[in-house]
Amino acid sequence: MGTNAGETTGTDVAHATALGVVIEIPAPHDAALRTWLRRYGGVAAAAVAPHITLVSGSTTDWDSAVEHVHKVAAQAEPFEVSVRGTGTFRPITPVVFLNVENGADSCSELHDALVDGPMRHEVAYGYHPHLTIAHEVEEAVMDLAQEELKGVSLSFTVQRIGLFALDATGAWSLREELGLGGPSS
Repeated sequence: MGTNAGETTGTDVAHATALGVVIEIPAPHDAALRTWLRRYGGVAAAAVAPHITLVSGSTTDWDSAVEHVHKVAAQAEPFEVSVRGTGTFRPITPVVFLNVENGADSCSELHDALVDGPMRHEVAYGYHPHLTIAHEVEEAVMDLAQEELKGVSLSFTVQRIGLFALDATGAWSLREELGLGGPSS
């Protein structure tokens, strides 16, 4: 069960305005993904739970933003996600990712609903649901990840989203898990 808005989860959350909303990848897929993250992105990349980012931004009113995320989650329904093959944002951005196929439209709908509220989400490019495997590593490592994982295929049901904030150390910390189609407060 998640925490209530404003409660900490064992670490002091900085009174910062940064927040993120993600789909965490469930077991058993998370173990393989962490192995790939460690192999292609290093120990630091493997320390971040495998996820699909819905929004990463900031707010000047944490309570209003949390309330908005609650409402969006309550209005959404669980959906299926299929991840198949690899893609890249190179040469624009040094990223190799797994493609979100089935469920990409649902991810985009959640993204749009989340940014239509008290959160600022400034990006230079449009939203593209994906699961990052390698980011800002050597070209040869990104090439290897893109080639070796091109046959990957996994599916799961998205039943909840996670609300994250930066903690006092600057690391992302889970604040709440919100069930899709659940209560709005």
